[in-house]
Amino acid sequence: MSRRSYSAGALYAVLAGYSLLTLAPFAWAVLTSLKSTREIAGAEQVWPQAPTLAAYEAILHGPFYQWLWNSFTVALAVTVLNVLFNTMAGYALARMRFRGRGLLFQTLMLLVMVPSQVTMIPAYMIVARMGLVDTHLSVILTSAVSIAYIFMMRQFFINFPVEIEEAATLDGSGPFHRFFRIVLPMAKPALATQAIFVFMGIWNEFMKPLLFISSVDRYLLTQGLNAVAKQYAKASSWNLIMAGSVISILPILIMYIVLNRHFLNINDQSSGIK
Repeated sequence: MSRRSYSAGALYAVLAGYSLLTLAPFAWAVLTSLKSTREIAGAEQVWPQAPTLAAYEAILHGPFYQWLWNSFTVALAVTVLNVLFNTMAGYALARMRFRGRGLLFQTLMLLVMVPSQVTMIPAYMIVARMGLVDTHLSVILTSAVSIAYIFMMRQFFINFPVEIEEAATLDGSGPFHRFFRIVLPMAKPALATQAIFVFMGIWNEFMKPLLFISSVDRYLLTQGLNAVAKQYAKASSWNLIMAGSVISILPILIMYIVLNRHFLNINDQSSGIK
């Protein structure tokens, strides 16, 4: 075998080991969710001796459906708003010429370095004055824009073929028509990548809902799982907690599978020209 073959084999071995290391916690969660409380208390075997779905049935009989629906609606709204606003802002910074554009971009880059925890209390004070505390709208409005993804979309549009827009302009297309009918359909890889990460980020968000929402029936899924964990903290009911965690991962997996093709093609600028 050649040196290149040995290098490739070593690389695959490292990637396979890393994959197994990454999947191990998820596999443990699935196996634990299929165990009975007695098996968990014994902690003798990794594999369940008598697999059961009792934990899933138990957790789905509670307010879990409501928490799941709350998280889905909030995550969907935040994703749609982010994809729209971040993409429009990134396109404006990449294509449009206006006074103060450089200063605005530099200011945004400085704000990226500010930790989100620093702005949570000011955001809460604004939300409180608007009378939106303990509502899902408070989480949606304070998460509707992300500077990091504005920067990502700006970089994408900088590398986007300007000749396509120039041809559309010669055909009489206005700026809104070019953006919504020509540019956006060709930016699917970047939009899909942004949507995946935004949805995953707000789906897993814990601190902001914990600060803004206090009613149990309005809990997001992360708050609900935390409440379940506290409820069974002194018991051996890890199967219930793991069952809820496994179910909470499914929407992210489904979204990734649906958008995976576009996600893998984010660096293929020629995909929009075909």
